[in-house]
Amino acid sequence: MLLSSTAVIHDEAGLKNAHVIVCGNEKGGSGKSTTAMHIAVGLMNEGHRVATVDLDGRQLSFTRYIENRQSWAREAGAALSVPRHFHVPPATRDLAAESDGQELEQLTEGLARIEHTHDFVVIDTPGSDTFLNRLAHGMADTLITPMNDSFIDFDVLARVDPSSYEILEHSQYALSVREARRRRRIADSRIMDWIVVRNRMSPITSRNEQRVAKCLRHLSMQLGFRVADGISERVVFREFFPMGLTALDAFEEHVLNHKPTLSHLAARQEIRDLIASLRLPTDDHGRRRADVRRRYAEAMSKPLELPDIFVN
Repeated sequence: MLLSSTAVIHDEAGLKNAHVIVCGNEKGGSGKSTTAMHIAVGLMNEGHRVATVDLDGRQLSFTRYIENRQSWAREAGAALSVPRHFHVPPATRDLAAESDGQELEQLTEGLARIEHTHDFVVIDTPGSDTFLNRLAHGMADTLITPMNDSFIDFDVLARVDPSSYEILEHSQYALSVREARRRRRIADSRIMDWIVVRNRMSPITSRNEQRVAKCLRHLSMQLGFRVADGISERVVFREFFPMGLTALDAFEEHVLNHKPTLSHLAARQEIRDLIASLRLPTDDHGRRRADVRRRYAEAMSKPLELPDIFVN
């Protein structure tokens, strides 16, 4: 059974299914792995059971991040929360259909071991259009699309007029997400929450950033996603990876190997603000909101009931 239900919604057997968070973008270097890691640690720090999945079987940035975290915790003697993790290795079959089938089997088996024992599953995807990437987008309850704050990354979502900055057409990635949301609603009456996260924003707002923000607002009304501020251009985020640390971990000197700076504290607040903006079902209020979205989708899928006067 593939993951499809929101957190603490129970199936017929009384088992709890995990809420699936997918970090997806068909462009590399947008901060997917960093964003995924920080969300996973943030949820664990709140007491939730979190599993993580790396679908980028060649790059394995997410997997390396978690392995670095495990090693550093042992070396520094730090009590770092580590999620249950697995990755899907590249298929070894030659034929495309057989390759897809092999990867699907590996993913399904991995999810079967965690979907009823964890509250959240955080999935990191490759920066390209692959079978596993499309599959992950289809099972997302919350889809997070990180993008660098530039029109180079904006092009993954849509093309704009170079003079007026009007939206000319939606990209293939945006169209594929829209189709995944439509199929998801038909399949199990779930409304996928899509959030575009602006990463690597400059501390000083430039004219280009203002234009990107304006285009994102217009595009969000067309495609139905929300916009959130993510990770700024801070050196500390690049320093975290070799140790597997995040901005949400303790900043004691023996953990960081040097004294914390104001940048560390600012980075922590950024991540807290980002997680809050995701509106994940982490409490009763969030779970009620998720249930309302589900019932709305169910109502939308039913035929409109008309009075008898319209029958003939």
